Amino acid sequence: MFTVLVIILLAILALLGVAATRPGQFRIERSATIQASPERIFPLINDFHRWQAWSPYERKDPAMERSYEGPKVGEGAIYGWNGNKDIGSGRMQITESIPSSRIEIRLEFFAPFKATNTAEFVLEPHGEGTRVTWAMHGRSSFMHKLMGLVFNMDKLVGKDFEEGLGHLRGLSEGRVAA
Repeated sequence: MFTVLVIILLAILALLGVAATRPGQFRIERSATIQASPERIFPLINDFHRWQAWSPYERKDPAMERSYEGPKVGEGAIYGWNGNKDIGSGRMQITESIPSSRIEIRLEFFAPFKATNTAEFVLEPHGEGTRVTWAMHGRSSFMHKLMGLVFNMDKLVGKDFEEGLGHLRGLSEGRVAA
């Protein structure tokens, strides 16, 4: 019995040790080329009121409570949400808005876990269209590192980014009504 307890304790310590060696920062990023100008795409991102038309998170809980503060668009605009267990609650604030090229957002999660990250959208002309890059980066807490041993956060969140960019493409290219 004692040997089994020692083995379990050593396994737990090894798991915690591996988690502790993981990187202290993370970055999740996806890109898509959209056949529309940056000027057509930018307002869909720069106005939180328009996110319901394309954000994958809006589809996970259409009944979530939303709040808006500050200016309607651009720097200083704030969007808060309180949703189901899949969405949790949090707040986003646009901290930088460079017309038709870049938007940076302070992203705060309150539940189901607390975290503060940065989300960014970069729009670059690409041939006849625009390359849109959606990224999120921040500090990896010990809990995030530990969860990363079991869940591939890049794949989980990256899948949502890919879905959102697909919806953004449909809207921007006029294939889906806003």
